[in-house]
Amino acid sequence: MARMTSRRPLTLALLTLATLGVLSAGPAPAPPPKVATPAAPEVVAEVNRLVEAARQRFEARDTAGVLTYVSEQYRSGGLTKGDVRQQLLAMFGLYQEMRARVSVDAVQVVDGATWLYTTGEVSGRLPFMGWMPVLAWQREPEVVRREGAQLRLFGFQD
Repeated sequence: MARMTSRRPLTLALLTLATLGVLSAGPAPAPPPKVATPAAPEVVAEVNRLVEAARQRFEARDTAGVLTYVSEQYRSGGLTKGDVRQQLLAMFGLYQEMRARVSVDAVQVVDGATWLYTTGEVSGRLPFMGWMPVLAWQREPEVVRREGAQLRLFGFQD
């Protein structure tokens, strides 16, 4: 019994110190909010042209043509440009024809980067089954950046 009481003050002291350390550290300060401003009209027009050109290359089942609008450094949600290439090849191998409807909902500048938000749907035609939905999304963000003379999809780099 004497041993237990001799450890109790040490245990209480350690718990008190640990608790004080946690309480005094406090929560980490929140990062400042990102400020989004509408992109200039000429940037919005350029983004719309990029999306439409990529959509047309997609419907033409032109993998290389679609990928010209994707940066070599593309990385978003764990996907790289190589992963995008594999997804395109898989879809083009599965579906005889593909259609895409894509609208640009907004184009904004956030911390110097150009963000676009799109809504769309992709459908594909399977032999003997006809047209079916493949993918749909609403107001999904993406980042583009200028590489040379053209904007390319760059991703969030996560």
